[in-house]
Amino acid sequence: MKKLFNLNMFKEKNLKIFLLFVVLLWIKTYAAYRIEFSLGIDNKLQEFLLFINPLSSALVFLGVALFFKGRLQSVLLLVINFIMSFVLYANIVYYRFFSDFITVPVVMSTKSNAGQLGESTLALMSPFDIFYFIDTILLLIFVIKKWYNPSKTVSRKPATFIIAAGVLTFMINLGLAEIDRPQLLSRSFDRNYLVKYLGTYNFTIYDTIQNAKSASQRALADSNDITEVENYIKANYAAPDPKYFGKAEGKNVIFISMESFQTFLIDYQLNGQEVTPFLNSLAHDGKTFYFDNIINQTGQGKTSDAEFMMDNSLYPMSQGAVFVNKAQNTYQATPAILKTHGYTSAAFHGNYKTFWNRNEMYRSIGYDKFFDAEYYNMSEENTKNYGMKDKPFFEESMPLLESLPQPFYTKFISLSNHHPFGMDEGDSDFPIAETDDKVVNQYFQSANYMDQALEQFFNDLKESGLYDNTVVVMYGDHYGISENHNEAMAEIIGKEITPFEYARNLQRVPVFIHVPGVEGGVQHQIGGQVDVRPTLLHLLGIDTKDYLEIGSDLLSKNHREVVPFRNGDFVSPKFTQVDDKCYLNETGEEVDGASCAPLSEKAKLELQMSDNIVYKDLLRFYKPEGFVPINRDDYQYVKNEVDVPIKEIGIEQDTHE
Repeated sequence: MKKLFNLNMFKEKNLKIFLLFVVLLWIKTYAAYRIEFSLGIDNKLQEFLLFINPLSSALVFLGVALFFKGRLQSVLLLVINFIMSFVLYANIVYYRFFSDFITVPVVMSTKSNAGQLGESTLALMSPFDIFYFIDTILLLIFVIKKWYNPSKTVSRKPATFIIAAGVLTFMINLGLAEIDRPQLLSRSFDRNYLVKYLGTYNFTIYDTIQNAKSASQRALADSNDITEVENYIKANYAAPDPKYFGKAEGKNVIFISMESFQTFLIDYQLNGQEVTPFLNSLAHDGKTFYFDNIINQTGQGKTSDAEFMMDNSLYPMSQGAVFVNKAQNTYQATPAILKTHGYTSAAFHGNYKTFWNRNEMYRSIGYDKFFDAEYYNMSEENTKNYGMKDKPFFEESMPLLESLPQPFYTKFISLSNHHPFGMDEGDSDFPIAETDDKVVNQYFQSANYMDQALEQFFNDLKESGLYDNTVVVMYGDHYGISENHNEAMAEIIGKEITPFEYARNLQRVPVFIHVPGVEGGVQHQIGGQVDVRPTLLHLLGIDTKDYLEIGSDLLSKNHREVVPFRNGDFVSPKFTQVDDKCYLNETGEEVDGASCAPLSEKAKLELQMSDNIVYKDLLRFYKPEGFVPINRDDYQYVKNEVDVPIKEIGIEQDTHE
């Protein structure tokens, strides 16, 4: 032991240089934590852990290179340093928009969405970001100049000592973290906690292990696992209100996903002008249900997560996207349920079908048709980075919609109101805001453009004769402005944005349900995105009591109002929990955590029940009476003339002639 820890070995020049780069990586990472991430440091212990956690990773990972000799050691050290720097920087860029950290499933979904993310990603980068690669560049110079020139013989003692020191540092780190946050690794839904206590590098290792564990859950599940879930869901079933049950029976259904649309925009005026005059009119016409207290519950899958909740009333995954990672699962989604009632289903999306792996997921959900970019005029004038602009998208969708057999269940995914929200010249004359934040400034112009596109679509529905026999459901899919823009948003809403304010108010997304001939009005009950499906099915006269869904009917007298966020926090009528802190809604003041404890357990149990269904693919063991399971092989989304309206075919023929 004495020989192993001989301090004389640290006098060797190359080892001193090695330790210099360990320190540079350590300090750089800590600086990134403080500059780029909002991790919620509450006490001195958390501050210490945040400071120390990059050290263990730097020692262990860079220490691996010391087991090799000569040129190979220096090259390996450079490669490991670059990979760690890249992981850190990728998380920085991702966090700037999503206020979240990259996971293995996110990397997988990025592959499926390759080529679609350029504009948003570039908008999040800065020339000053070169700072996060300074040590890598410096190390490259040392290697090229041979200032770091390891011996052609290798002693394992320094490497063993350094890695042992790194492991010991990590064990101390983890032990102190468990004191401050018991059961950190087994119970945390929130990646912020894991990064705060363990760091980005250790989180990446943890996430890789968790992802492998998730993949094994399905293989180990059996039909007995469904019993607990079924008992929980049926015990919490909210029966429909007879006043509304079946009021839309047999009618067409159109869902519209309103990209990045937050509730605060409704009735908001910028310099005296309404940002969304059309949606404002629907909110107050008395003929449309407008739910103003619906909470964004998406995870890392964002738009696809919202789609998943709307069709399945189950929560998305805590890491990654169901559309990418669980597309082969068995589902009992709304298109499949309505198929037994004579409905044809279709999805409309002005992007290519592989985006968010929709072409695979829709086969499991049971959409009869999928009209993707192949059906639209994807000219430069009509498109932005993420696909079709909203106005030409809705306009070109009308002939496709009219060609469907009725009754139909359809979904339209808008795209224009997407980060970074910049509009092409001539597309909008609405003014931008005047803060110091370009993203926030452009958001209002982009939202106004979407509002105009929606009004145009409604007018087209009326002209086509479909409007009077169609239920229209519109929902904000997720937030548009992340908490990284809170300073500018404070100017917009006229008050400080505390963690409570951001969670309770800025995480609200609007839901509109227009049912022909049914009185609506503003609805203030608190709900989540998982609650929309049971609400719709009950309006259509389909009782959901035999389906395994987590949401509850928003119009039911027994609707539950404890609404979990995907990270385990929640909103309820009286209390809101954010980062394990309990706030009184009436004042926004922090109160004793005991007030939130039973509600927190309820929220986490609800998430767990949904996760059991999704991760273990439990619906393959459950068949409601009268339900016909989906066979994925029956669905192939290949464009052919049968799918194209006659008048479109005619135009194509004339063009060829």
